[in-house]
Amino acid sequence: MSRFALLCVLVPISVALSSENARADIFQFTDKEGVIHFSNAKPKDTKFRVYSRGGGGPKRISVANGVVPVAPTDRDPTRYTRYDEWIRQAASLYQIPEQLVRAVIKCESDYDPRAVSPSGARGLMQLMPDTAGRMQVKDIDDPRENIFGGVRYLRILANLFNGDLSLTIAAYNAGDGAVMRAGGIPPYQQTREYVTLVTKFYHRYRSQKDAIEASVGRD
Repeated sequence: MSRFALLCVLVPISVALSSENARADIFQFTDKEGVIHFSNAKPKDTKFRVYSRGGGGPKRISVANGVVPVAPTDRDPTRYTRYDEWIRQAASLYQIPEQLVRAVIKCESDYDPRAVSPSGARGLMQLMPDTAGRMQVKDIDDPRENIFGGVRYLRILANLFNGDLSLTIAAYNAGDGAVMRAGGIPPYQQTREYVTLVTKFYHRYRSQKDAIEASVGRD
């Protein structure tokens, strides 16, 4: 079972879960130090708000109301290195492997910040507006903010799932609630294919130093 080098790190994120309530709602609040606190037992503290309702599921294929999908169209190979500095900064800040960030961006938007999914996910890391809000992203269409928000979310998921690589990737796609309910990767074909694809690119970025070659190369 693949795991990150650091399972839980001292960044502005902390997680509290117990296995017996893994299917319950998840509650969250951000303290004055910027630390995000989670609980899967309904807290007495009124500062907590519902973060996830023990649910989740695969991304919808149908077009959400008010959404105008935009497929990735950037074909310039230099796009694969265009955001290197921000990727490195976010990966370092949240202690997520840089290669995993690159793999997620590759599979989510193919490095086109203009991409919009039918469900309304936007930008390089295809953040849903509500997720972007929780990750303190003010401008979801700003590439830098989108990257930092997405990597922050990956850190939260990595903490939730004890650094398990496959479960973290699955939760990024299907939602943490779906992974908890399934007790593993949810039985959605799209999610299973997503985990396989992201993992493939993660290992490719780890083994090849040239980001462009790793992004366009074939197995």
